[in-house]
Amino acid sequence: MRRRLASKFCRLASPIISMKWEVRGAEHMGADRAMVLVANHQSSLDILGMFDFWHLMDKCTVIAKRELFFAWPFGLAAWLSGLIFIDRRHAQRAQSAMNDSTDMLIKKRTKLWVFPEGTRRITNEIHQFKKGAFHVAVRAQLPILPIVYSSYHTFLDDRNKVMNPGHVIVTALPPIETKGLTSDDIPELIERTRNAMIETFKATTKEVENRFNLTGHGMAPAKATTAVISRIAAALPGKGGAEMVAQKHTAPAMATIIRPVETGVTALIEPEARKIGSLLGGGDASPIKEPTAYRRKDVQRD
Repeated sequence: MRRRLASKFCRLASPIISMKWEVRGAEHMGADRAMVLVANHQSSLDILGMFDFWHLMDKCTVIAKRELFFAWPFGLAAWLSGLIFIDRRHAQRAQSAMNDSTDMLIKKRTKLWVFPEGTRRITNEIHQFKKGAFHVAVRAQLPILPIVYSSYHTFLDDRNKVMNPGHVIVTALPPIETKGLTSDDIPELIERTRNAMIETFKATTKEVENRFNLTGHGMAPAKATTAVISRIAAALPGKGGAEMVAQKHTAPAMATIIRPVETGVTALIEPEARKIGSLLGGGDASPIKEPTAYRRKDVQRD
């Protein structure tokens, strides 16, 4: 129930912030077998995308760092879905959580989603992988399923807090079998997996750039940004929508929609969030923080 709620929440959120997730290789995600899914990690938006196509994966759980819980609103969705949070400051506990998940994966034919880079980085590349997910796969003799998000550089400039409408291609590559492999084979398995993901990452990113005529870091065509605001404004009552379309900058327009939603949802979940924060060792302080203030690039209109 909680996972369906999280998935529905995120699938509704994507259109609001003008995100489109194009999934390829869905047949691999939907296979009725236990697997270890490894995905590149660029932003908290990865969680939003994951839940957008969560329904394709049936039984799946996720290993994520504890800090993700405090990234509002994605941490809320992650908690609702039953993610396994690990504390990277305690390596033994983190590895124990990974090991404990193995029996559950096999018994319930569940998929385990891991971000092997460990930390999100929007650097337009896939960084080195940690070994934890691959140890789990080899120990249980489960296949590795690589998941590749195309680059967020096509719409997101994290350093300058600029975000435009985004289109991301998410590709599930064919599973990489681990039957017969031992711990000695893990370095080669990691290299093989990462190389396949890098090749796909470059190809799909280039495809998005060419399809939408993107020319630079975090830049989208003016007509795309205008279309998004016009579509949202059309749904608003009264003359507020017309005023939004008339604005030269899109950031105030988006704030008109997003801020009331943030205020309302925060008010609803704040008491429960404080309890959860306490359980996670953060005292009685709420784990909900002010969302990052992204703004839209100024666009020239005809």
